[in-house]
Amino acid sequence: MEVSPRAAMVIARLFEQATGQTLSQDRFWRIGTTLTPFCKARGIDSFDQLAMTLERGANPELSLDTIDALLNNETSFYRDPGVFGLIGDELLPRIAANRQREKRIRIWSAACSTGQEAYSLAMMFAEQGERWAGWKIEIIGSDISRSAVAQARGGLYTQFEVQRGLPIRQLLAWFDHVVDSGWRAKPQIAAMVSFTRHNLLGPPPAGGRFDLILCRNALLYFSPERRHQMLEGLALAIAPDGALLLGAGETARDCSSRFASDPDMPMVYRPAAYGSLTNAA
Repeated sequence: MEVSPRAAMVIARLFEQATGQTLSQDRFWRIGTTLTPFCKARGIDSFDQLAMTLERGANPELSLDTIDALLNNETSFYRDPGVFGLIGDELLPRIAANRQREKRIRIWSAACSTGQEAYSLAMMFAEQGERWAGWKIEIIGSDISRSAVAQARGGLYTQFEVQRGLPIRQLLAWFDHVVDSGWRAKPQIAAMVSFTRHNLLGPPPAGGRFDLILCRNALLYFSPERRHQMLEGLALAIAPDGALLLGAGETARDCSSRFASDPDMPMVYRPAAYGSLTNAA
């Protein structure tokens, strides 16, 4: 199916209005690649027909499904292992030292896709059970994709998905095999995580501030103005002594004055007032 310039513009505009993400002309190829099977499965004969239906707003479910199909849900268990080493060896010990009284740690896995990052964090805590005995660990995963959040809530992954990053020892320890379906997260780790549908341009999830926020490989899909808006929201969600972890190719410095890079840890950003807190301590 061929994508006319007008259909591409209509679909890209709808996508940006719903998600804030910019589908620039050099990425219009995603429309044809992703939505051709999508349209055929729904009996839609052309992209012009799809664009006309979306523009009229006559089928809200179709609009949501179209947006869902265009979102990039790339993720895997323990994606970028060095990052998880940084979390386990450096960030969590520092957070724990500051939370000895409350014995509560809140983590936000933002733009979590189908939830592998959140479950990877839960496994880190579960494998150090004695260390975290008596602590309340809350891991909130969020994503704008309805289908991704639904899968994350179910905690069910295909054989292909678990083979991406999850060692066999951890697979057998923390997942139950479901015949003809894949592998489901065991209650020990599922109890630590919850998932919600959330737009990063909106207010942060409720429940208090977060000690650690992971927002990796999301900023790159937004314009500079939208990045600033996102970072403002993350600044409202993070604890004064919390840590924000971005992707390797991302930075908060050019888009917001609310965060400063941690001089000791790559990809880690602290609230701008964090330096005065540590100096006072």
